[in-house]
Parts: sequence; C-alpha cells; structure tokens
Amino acid sequence: MNDTRLAELADLIKTWGRELGFQQIGISDCQLQEHGERLRAWLAAGYHGDMEWMGAHGEKRWHPELLEPGTLRAISVRLDYLPPDTQPVRVLKDAGKAYVSRYANGRDYHKLIRKRLAQLARQIDAWCDERGIAASGRAFTDSAPVMERALAEKAGLGWIGKNCMVINSHAGSWFFLGEIYTNLALPVDKSEQANQCGDCSACLKVCPTDAFVGPYRLDARRCISYLTIENKGPIPEEFREPMGNRVFGCDDCQIICPWNKFATPTAEPDFHPRHGLDDGELLTLFGWSEAEFLNKTEGSAIRRIGYERWQRNLAVALGNAEPEPAIVAALENALPQATPLVAEHIEWALERLKSGRRRKRKIKRSEI
Repeated sequence: MNDTRLAELADLIKTWGRELGFQQIGISDCQLQEHGERLRAWLAAGYHGDMEWMGAHGEKRWHPELLEPGTLRAISVRLDYLPPDTQPVRVLKDAGKAYVSRYANGRDYHKLIRKRLAQLARQIDAWCDERGIAASGRAFTDSAPVMERALAEKAGLGWIGKNCMVINSHAGSWFFLGEIYTNLALPVDKSEQANQCGDCSACLKVCPTDAFVGPYRLDARRCISYLTIENKGPIPEEFREPMGNRVFGCDDCQIICPWNKFATPTAEPDFHPRHGLDDGELLTLFGWSEAEFLNKTEGSAIRRIGYERWQRNLAVALGNAEPEPAIVAALENALPQATPLVAEHIEWALERLKSGRRRKRKIKRSEI
C-alpha cells in the first residue's frame, strides 16, 4: 500500500474511532525495548507480588510481533470513564461508607471496549478488502500481554506519570485504554503530550500505604488496588488501618493529580454507578448474602474477586469505622459462618473496635 493510501486510512481510523465513542485514537510503532528493560527490572525487584502473569510471557510484552506475527503498528484508543457526581473525596472522608474505585462503579469495561474495537477492526478490514489489501489485526483491552500504557504514550494519548498512570493534559487520567495490533505500516503520530509532571510529587505523597518506591516505580505489594483485588490471601496487618474504607481498589493518586481538573465525566451509561456502589454503606454491603453479591455485581469488575475477598475487604473497612454497636454486632454475627480468611479479618476488626483504638483519620493529602 502506498503512503497516500496509508495516510488516508489512518485518518479514517480516527474518524471511525470517534464515531464509536472513543475520545482519542493514536497510532504508534512497536519499539518498546526501553519499556521492556524497565519491566524486567521491576519484576526482578519482586514488585509484582503474586501477579506471576506479569512475567509469564517473556518478551511478547515488548515485542508485539511475537504475540501477533506481522505486527508493525499499534492503534491505541482511550475512553473516559469517570462517573458524574460521585464525589470520591466525600466518600473517603465518611468512615461509614465503602469506597469503590470509580472505574468499577458501573459495568465491566472489557466487553464494551472489546466490542467497539472489534467493530473498528472490521471497518479497517472491509476498507482494505475493497482495495485488495492484505490486512490482519487483533484487538486487545487489558486482556493479553500488551504494554498498553507504553503504546498509548508513544501514540500521543498522554504521558506515563509519576503514579504510573497515563495522564493527558486535556483529559486527566480517568480513562480506559485499548489497542489494535495491525500489519499495516500506518503513519505514526508524533506525541504532543510530553511529560508534564514537573516537580509535582502529590501522587507519591498521598498514597495511604506508601506504595511508590520512587517516581514512576510502584511496589504493587503495598498498593491498595493490589491488596484488595489481586491479593488472594490475608491483607498484611500493616496495611489494614491505612486502607481506611477502601474496599475495592484505590484512586487517591488520581484524585489528587492536578491534571484531573480537566477530566470530563463520561456520557457512557454503562459506566454510571449501579446498586449505589459509588456511595454504599459498609454495613449494607457487608450484609449482602453471596447470592446478593453475585446478583448485584453481575457484569461488574467487582465480581472477579468473589464473595470471600469482598467480605474480607469489608471487614477491614468496618474495623476502621467508628465503634458503633451495630457494626460490632454485624461482625460478631458473621463470624461463626465466616471462612478462615474472612474470620481472620473480622477478628482483627473486632479487636480494634472493642479495644477503643479509633481509626486514624488520615487521608493524607487527598483532603482536596
């Protein structure tokens, strides 16, 4: 395919992507060796914890052509997800509320983005078929060994900030990413998003568990998102009090980021809160039976942790709440039938509440 046709197709891809609801589309090459070396060092330091899958695919992460033979370019997209009017700081300050990471308030993003990326891939294939061009590609959304943040940065969607999130100077960081690998040598986009973190270190300082070992370096083993979602065992005691009322993920390093003043609430109804998960009462959520949990988390990212870990996380949050009789009673009533994992955390919570040790009211510098 000649350069003129490739440029035409690249413009069409961006038009089609916007028509599908993506806020931004960019195209990059697949030279990721530098990012690969950083990943190797991160894995060697053990910062991935139990996420063995992070190192399970060898060089496929930074050599896309090994994952999808013939790959020359990556088409990266971003889709805003911040729900409107969810007031995350207010919820974090209320010890009786449950804080659920804003990305998980609505439906699981994987299916929605995957469906739209598949449609975009079909449009590319159809355009190429009509012109007798051999095209092949594959769509991804957090579903394979793909260095999506590195690719998004190269494609001009933003820069990787000190909190390891992709930040866009016009949109903040409350967005999902997706990719299409293609064998077409499309013209690449020049990044207009040079790193603009500057001297700011707010995200590093606000972390409740001090999970950042330095700028751009996260020790996942200390991260509340890892502890409440990826971690299948007990939550180490040193992190239980700093967790506060965060029961699924953590957004502190995004909440405090100055660039998020430019974030636009999503118009996607699927990303709007369901079942009051943006403002839920700890006691109400802890009182869900397993059947209720499965029903109310259907189609949600929360479902993946299962009922047992959901109860574990809530028990910790209740231990950090005010020592009200209703909370103590709920924990005591749940203890006899609790699994060993949940029982350990209930017992910790009861010991704290009954001993009079109050939750340290520190949201650090997320008192925005």
